[in-house]
Amino acid sequence: MDVENRIVSLIASSTEIVCALGLENQLVGRSHECDYPTTINSLPICTEPKFMDGTSYQIDQRIKAILQEGLSVYRVDAALLEQLAPDVIITQTQCDVCAVSLADVEAAVCTILDSQPTIVALKPNSLNDIFADIERVANALGVRERGADISVRLRRRMADIEQCAATARERPTVACIEWIEPLMAAGNWMPELVHKAGGISVVGSAGEHAPWLDWGDLATLDPDVIIVLPCGFDIARTRREIKSLATKSEWLKLRAVRERRVYLADGNQFFNRPGPRVVEALEIMAEILHPSLFKVVHEGIGWQLLFEEEE
Repeated sequence: MDVENRIVSLIASSTEIVCALGLENQLVGRSHECDYPTTINSLPICTEPKFMDGTSYQIDQRIKAILQEGLSVYRVDAALLEQLAPDVIITQTQCDVCAVSLADVEAAVCTILDSQPTIVALKPNSLNDIFADIERVANALGVRERGADISVRLRRRMADIEQCAATARERPTVACIEWIEPLMAAGNWMPELVHKAGGISVVGSAGEHAPWLDWGDLATLDPDVIIVLPCGFDIARTRREIKSLATKSEWLKLRAVRERRVYLADGNQFFNRPGPRVVEALEIMAEILHPSLFKVVHEGIGWQLLFEEEE
């Protein structure tokens, strides 16, 4: 029998982990970013950003201004947390810009007088970290065996994809772009996904944070394939944002642009959520790089060719 917990998940990936563990019915609150599975959308929202939405450049400038003042980027509703009376709160320490931080949660919990919930802080920087976090959440919620089982099954699916991709005749060089303006490459688990999908990541290091990227450096690398998957953006949003690149001479000279091998992927739903659907992110990557080897099932939802509207 499951241990009965009242769970508040403050990151989208941990919400998906909780649901994959079969404990969706124990969720009592979520973050403003948690939107999958859609059945959790009626849960109370416990967080909100302190910056207004805008273009990638505007968002970058607003977040930098907040951080320069020594403030946190997100607000946690401590009064709502007190009403929800969670036994467990799940947060993260991986990135203070991407989601509510551990410090934000601890500050909010200090105001809760009637309960002192267990705080589970995740810090995924690699694929192994993602699997470990799934098991960490499972252990904290009293379903250790389920977490281990999910981790094993995800690893097997990834191994199958990697084995198939290894038969490809070529391994294209790949640059994954995580932010458009200013330009940022993808790090952490993204270079691992590229490798397993049969590509060669030319920027960003496995297990390390996403690096800022100079246009001159990208021109020197001149990858065969560019995959644009901004953090927090879906494909439609990315397609609107990427129009700003069309005016840059450096962009137009890139081999991937000239040969029409630029792809847009849903960073929000797949690539920037270190949870169970990271395997679907690998499937998307494999479809993009080696469509002759993999059944194309994610096109239109998980990825699109940048230039398809013009063809």
